[in-house]
Amino acid sequence: MSSDIEVWSQFDHDPRKPANVGMRASDRDRAVIESVLADAFAEGRITRAEYDERTEAAFASRTLGDLMPLVDDLPVTRAKRSTEDDRRSQAVRRWESDRREALLGLIGLSTLLWTIWAATMWGGFPWPLFPMGFALMNLVRVVARKQDIIDEHVRELEKKELKELRRREELG
Repeated sequence: MSSDIEVWSQFDHDPRKPANVGMRASDRDRAVIESVLADAFAEGRITRAEYDERTEAAFASRTLGDLMPLVDDLPVTRAKRSTEDDRRSQAVRRWESDRREALLGLIGLSTLLWTIWAATMWGGFPWPLFPMGFALMNLVRVVARKQDIIDEHVRELEKKELKELRRREELG
């Protein structure tokens, strides 16, 4: 239900409220409805003909009230554009995954190499320290560059979202 709110929050004025039904629709309002229709078409909820018909009606609409009947029979539950906070929290989760991966890599590699060393060269030269050093440097890099890595993940998510938006515009 919270993603439903995200869809409607993209409007300057919520079209579901009776007081806003007669208000003029903006191009952004029409684009939000088109995005909902594109998702419905992609999910197989409406046919190509229905998508074309409803999209044409959305772009020809004058008021917010004209837009609502175009999506009334569709589950409007997916967010069409994530907010900056959504992207940042998703990027932080990806960084946490990167950090966990680096730590598990260090632990797993260390365990494997020291086991091999103990079984074959006990008391000999401690060569596992060298590969462990590289794994440790990777972990330190991930931890030390936290903000840079998060920012990079945010940029990737923004590019992905923009690419998806352009793809939808080409379909429309």
